Amino acid sequence: MDRNIRDVDDVLKLLDGLFAPEADRWTADAAGWWNGFYGDRSKEVPFFVAKPDGSLVSYVERGLVAPGRALDLGCGPGRNALYLASLGFEVDAVDLSDEAIGWARQRAEEAGAEVRFHHGDAFALAGSELTGPYDLICDSGCFHHLPPHRRVSYLALLERLLAPGGHLALTCFASGGMGSELPDAAFYRDSRLHGGLAYTAESLRWIFSDLTEVELRRMRDEPADSPHFGEAFLWTGLFRRPDRPDGRRAALIER
Repeated sequence: MDRNIRDVDDVLKLLDGLFAPEADRWTADAAGWWNGFYGDRSKEVPFFVAKPDGSLVSYVERGLVAPGRALDLGCGPGRNALYLASLGFEVDAVDLSDEAIGWARQRAEEAGAEVRFHHGDAFALAGSELTGPYDLICDSGCFHHLPPHRRVSYLALLERLLAPGGHLALTCFASGGMGSELPDAAFYRDSRLHGGLAYTAESLRWIFSDLTEVELRRMRDEPADSPHFGEAFLWTGLFRRPDRPDGRRAALIER
């Protein structure tokens, strides 16, 4: 007889286990799947291009974010991390896949960019290898691969690592564009995430209600010859942490 639930982290791990192993895209055990995904660099995957998000470029050019310390969550081949480093940001970039990290390091060497790459689970590395505060946390495609209960971990990571006055630059699946629109409970009944979760503008505003919305819109398509990445099936949002956190989200969770 097991009685092994004592804290919130135990609950999160229990809920992780409700998903079929082959459905896992967010824990360290998912590294093998992502290695296979990134193993063939010739695949026509939109975000394999060596281009930063057009929205991220827009935030910088409009003065909404300025160089400082940055963290790229789920950095993949490093396109946004390299762009930020080229502007003078001090960049940490993390991904579950060592294939992705290897590709990103190769691109960084070719570009002469200085980025600290980390291989592993961002939730587990927060506070050890990933040490805040960060002025900018960039996430282009990580958040929508998390199951509903891991939003708790994600918000805890933001609270732990995002500086007061810092920004979250988020790109994720948009409802009506790409991703599953099933209700949260259905993913646990099905034991899988159906390729990722779609979000409405209202759901994103509610989830990130402790932050101040600066901008939330659909990403603009970018033509093939554009120097920027853009796909209209995605949301792009910029949220700002208040200068003085109100303490409503108590630090109950370390992961």
